[in-house]
Amino acid sequence: MTRAPINWITAVAFSAVALFVHVSPALAQRAFVDPAPPAVVDAGGVDPAAVATPELTFRAAPKPLPAGAAVSDWPCFLGPAHNGFSTETKLLQKFPANGPAVVWEYKKGEGYAQPVISNNRLILFHRVGDDEAIDCLDAFTGKRFWRNSYPTHYVDRYGYCNGPRSTPAIEGDWVYSIGAEGEFRCVNLKTGKLRWRRSLLADFKLQQNFFGTGASPLIDSGLVIVNVGAPHGPCVAAFDPATGKMVWGAGDQWGPSYATPVPATLHGKHRVLVFAGGESRPPTGGLMCIDPANGHVDFTFPWRGNRRESVNASSPVVIDNAVFISECYGTGGTLLDIDDHFLPKQRWINPSFGTHFMTAIPKAGYLYGVDGHGPEDAFLCCIDQKTGKEIWRKQPEWEEQLSLRNGGQRKITLGTYRCNLLMIDGRCLCLGEFGHLLWLDLNPQGYKELDRTWLFPAGETWTPPVVSQGLLYVCQNALGSHREPMRMVCYDLRGS
Repeated sequence: MTRAPINWITAVAFSAVALFVHVSPALAQRAFVDPAPPAVVDAGGVDPAAVATPELTFRAAPKPLPAGAAVSDWPCFLGPAHNGFSTETKLLQKFPANGPAVVWEYKKGEGYAQPVISNNRLILFHRVGDDEAIDCLDAFTGKRFWRNSYPTHYVDRYGYCNGPRSTPAIEGDWVYSIGAEGEFRCVNLKTGKLRWRRSLLADFKLQQNFFGTGASPLIDSGLVIVNVGAPHGPCVAAFDPATGKMVWGAGDQWGPSYATPVPATLHGKHRVLVFAGGESRPPTGGLMCIDPANGHVDFTFPWRGNRRESVNASSPVVIDNAVFISECYGTGGTLLDIDDHFLPKQRWINPSFGTHFMTAIPKAGYLYGVDGHGPEDAFLCCIDQKTGKEIWRKQPEWEEQLSLRNGGQRKITLGTYRCNLLMIDGRCLCLGEFGHLLWLDLNPQGYKELDRTWLFPAGETWTPPVVSQGLLYVCQNALGSHREPMRMVCYDLRGS
């Protein structure tokens, strides 16, 4: 059903470098100059009508929204709040016998990018043949308004997919995307026309990261903020969304990670948190706290596994005036208390709570997330937020009857494994890595499975689920057990 996992070497306990804080004083800040400002072109024109394409199969219109249902757009990675929480309400309490009804499905190419939605327009970023394609679809019907594509030559060195990892971001009438080879684009959401483009690899003299360029852009404070990871800096750069020109650069220690920057309010002040660090010798990386108004780095905190073949991929989790960061290649997780002078102090370290690429969920004084590389060693865990003590560790598993291509049946054991969690409508929606969808109640006494369905039998279901306007969007990123093609599926999750 899926490729065999990489035979990683057993990770060491945790890196000594992660135990020291390096504070960047104001005088140490470097000024960076944009090495190659892009040209801006006219991205206007006539808005194309949405049309059905061969990739689309429309099934049935969704139910009307229940009266009083709260709904929202999903314009960026991890949703409008940048934390895997949704404000949508009045969703299905129980799945029908055959799972939630399919509204439409759309054949997709390679890639793990999350779809994003604004004003009923959905952006799907994927690789189709030898092109990276930005597709704009009608979120309710799956019909395509436009496609903006360009050639790519990226080949994944570890044998995973050759498509983009980075999720685009939408702000107003503009879409910002970063491809696996660092192609950074601004495209008009209505027309699909290019406004500006630049190559992060060429402009900033980057070396290709383990799995290509992967961190998603953050739109914040009127800027597009990216963990560029240029040698000798900048580590983080902010770009003018209208021109693509670099406004400021910050940091010169660490390379690019796969963790998307997140906004934060700490002691009443607005900041951006970046968990940097990808391929480097020796392996380096950690948390940066940046003032987006000017790029000033308040502090850096080293936190990275001491293996070269490790990455920082989980976004920082903001909890009041504290920040949780985690990686799964040896160092694990730590909670940092940030004082009113913007200096971090470790409250606790838990080397056994290492999230891989999912972002942990804080709830009522506890952290919930998946520890481990997976799939065999991916455990759902509950951690006491105050002390870092592990409360419980479970590996949800069950038996399934898998239909074989020869018409036979095979009993197999599957589970949530490297899943993603979304807090929504008073419960946790869990998307397992083999295509299962679960409603969970997460609490310190354990997890309770409220309901479960199998959407499709396919591996690499690692893209976090998206819910907008009561509709659920799930990406099938690998061929199904019967060689069914990869696709994005829109399900009706609206309650009655």
